[in-house]
Amino acid sequence: MPITYAIEPELSAEEFRAVLIGSTLGERRPIDDAERLERMLRNADIIATARDGNRLVGVSRAITDFAYCCYLSDLAVDAAYQRQGIGKRLIAETHAKAGARANLILAAAPAAESYYPRIGMHPLKSAWVIPRAF
Repeated sequence: MPITYAIEPELSAEEFRAVLIGSTLGERRPIDDAERLERMLRNADIIATARDGNRLVGVSRAITDFAYCCYLSDLAVDAAYQRQGIGKRLIAETHAKAGARANLILAAAPAAESYYPRIGMHPLKSAWVIPRAF
């Protein structure tokens, strides 16, 4: 069965959690805080999904103004489905929804740093952060 892609603004926190864990992104996300995961989803502007039948195998979650910038805050593909172009397609779906005139920006997980240049993304020379309080 082919992978299907959709924009799913009502994605459940349970499915989101499962794909975070399956992708290893869960190591850097609050997977044991259901309320926080729910808030992450409900306050996102774009939630793009990849499904194999009914099974969620990938998700892209972004915050955007739909005009100038789009911050891709989560890109997770279940490890069993990686290296099939799903992540690249989720990025494309997210960018299309945000608008071609919006810059798509992300902070790469350390294990994924080599992935993004291979799909045509360019590194930024500097980025700054005020760390969150857990």
